[in-house]
Amino acid sequence: MLHTSVRGSAPSRRSVLRALGGTAALGALAGCGVPSAYVRPGDRSAPDRSAADHRLTWSNWPLYIDTDDDDPNRRPTLDAFEKRTGISVDYVEEINDNDEFFGKISPALMNHRPTGRDLIVISDWMCARYVRLGWVQRMDRAEQPNVEKYLDPLLRRPAFDPGRMFTVPWQSGITGIAYDRRRLGREIRHVKDLWASDLKGRVTLLSGLDEAFALLMQGNGADITRWTAADFHTMCDEVEREVRRGQIRRFTGNDYTKDLISGDVLACQAYSGDVIQLQADNPHIRFVVPEEGAELWSDSLMIPDRAAHKANAERLVDYYYTPSVAAELATWVNYVCPVPAARHILADSSDKDTAALAANPLIFPDGPVRDRLAVARDIKPAERPEFARRWNAIVGL
Repeated sequence: MLHTSVRGSAPSRRSVLRALGGTAALGALAGCGVPSAYVRPGDRSAPDRSAADHRLTWSNWPLYIDTDDDDPNRRPTLDAFEKRTGISVDYVEEINDNDEFFGKISPALMNHRPTGRDLIVISDWMCARYVRLGWVQRMDRAEQPNVEKYLDPLLRRPAFDPGRMFTVPWQSGITGIAYDRRRLGREIRHVKDLWASDLKGRVTLLSGLDEAFALLMQGNGADITRWTAADFHTMCDEVEREVRRGQIRRFTGNDYTKDLISGDVLACQAYSGDVIQLQADNPHIRFVVPEEGAELWSDSLMIPDRAAHKANAERLVDYYYTPSVAAELATWVNYVCPVPAARHILADSSDKDTAALAANPLIFPDGPVRDRLAVARDIKPAERPEFARRWNAIVGL
């Protein structure tokens, strides 16, 4: 059974604060006598109470874990972990926006105090900020054999965390192009197809800088694993031209799905998981990984500094990398599964709908689709103010 996409249901994860607030605010605080925000490795750990205190607190996004169809308060995979290990998990659905959550826990982290959370899930572009600030602990991979063995090779070496020692993907997704094949009357294969005359005024792009830039750069042939400032400004020049000539209807958050369903928009920048949901009601909606490529992103698990139950958290992370557990979660969440080995488990299911998920390239990318995916280099703190000003000015046109 397909369930509501987490990105489609949660409030928009985009804000102006993302562009200018986080890093700039930290700099301002440091200039006002607040201790430096960076935390040295020796100040990140606290006495681990895991052996004596069999519990942990985990903060996640709403609707981002499997629930029982008859009892939404039950979470089958998490319940099974608690029963198997004796570890009690306080699961809190408190993250609705990366920047909002950053603001909630940053005072504790920059002052070397515990956050009250042992595990958090945030988007990789924001994870990069935490890692660079020294706000998360290195995981003990010797205690995580499943992560070591089963993590998708495509996700192992993001620029901000080579080897994934501080972050582990919870779920992944693809930023590509969605379009209504019946209404448009043709295929879309390239990013620049969005600028065709028959789409004038019926295209939307994502408003968030971190969500939008990579795919648009790929349309210009840029290698998003090592893109440059010149690549960024070339992309902005192109988007600005298309805005001024009326090609782009508007910039959106998650509400792009409404425009696509209504027919007001025929093609848009979109997330793979959202499109899986839309296709259940309209099979004419397609999702394409352009021939130039598309961005593979992740929302990742991290253990904050001073967490009191680090070993318990590491054990939970590794549990979700058990292929059978990852497979069960994938049937509910419907984003790109970071455990490719889960595919074979789903393929062997006696349930036809479950088995079909194994063949869905938006959950288990394979072949040509997989070859066109890349993890983008994140925007570095020194770059962000300039790039955010440029992008926000275009979005505001």
